[in-house]
Amino acid sequence: MSNTPVWSIHRSPKGFSDRFAFGFTKALRFVADTFFAKRYGHRAVVLETVAAVPGMVAATLTHLKCLRRMSDDRGWIRTLLDEAENERMHLMTFFEVAKPTRLERLIVMGVQWIFYLVFFGIYLISPRTAHRVVGYFEEEAVLSYTLYLQEIDEGRSANCPAPPIAKRYWGLPDDATLRDVVLVVRADEAHHRDVNHGFADAFHGIELDETKISPSPPHDSGIGLFGSCGPTAVICAPVDDREGPARRFERPITIQNGDAG
Repeated sequence: MSNTPVWSIHRSPKGFSDRFAFGFTKALRFVADTFFAKRYGHRAVVLETVAAVPGMVAATLTHLKCLRRMSDDRGWIRTLLDEAENERMHLMTFFEVAKPTRLERLIVMGVQWIFYLVFFGIYLISPRTAHRVVGYFEEEAVLSYTLYLQEIDEGRSANCPAPPIAKRYWGLPDDATLRDVVLVVRADEAHHRDVNHGFADAFHGIELDETKISPSPPHDSGIGLFGSCGPTAVICAPVDDREGPARRFERPITIQNGDAG
């Protein structure tokens, strides 16, 4: 077991596929840092648009593969669709916080289409590499939200009330703030990081070990026209609700990080 905080875990690249995924991620990180600097709310709007793409692409292609082979998906499709929906809810939340400009909306449209086509191609060629890309994306997302928390804690970003959509989706209390939202979003990203690194390992025949998966904050899995379908339970570890739905993700989480660097 390791006492490494869940938000500081990094998977060291091994082999060409991992190095390509890591380099691709760092290149996109450079672009985001150059354009947005420390405007974390606006950064989140654009990046969460990108982050919502991989889960849907992977779920679609996995679904089609299972149909062709008439095989079981081992729970991957539901997990990937929940990831895509979860990232979309991150976008809807930060849209309420940052109020993106018309230019940023145009950037979102362009980035989404370009990234969709690129990621679709990567997944067709090498699903393992695609999942590793997402794992590294999420490592960067965890870092970004950790820095966002520092900005809030040090007074450089306003700790405004949490948007109603965030309170409803994560079950946050009425007095929840932006800081509480960033905490649960960071925990979501840590969960997606570990799941996708695990999926990438599965293509090497390594069984997904749920003890290495960071817990996912409880959230609604069906906010839509016909109401809520109840809380999701996709690879979600037990938690102590007495600490509050957001604040329990502030403490370091002990996990078995195996070959994490």
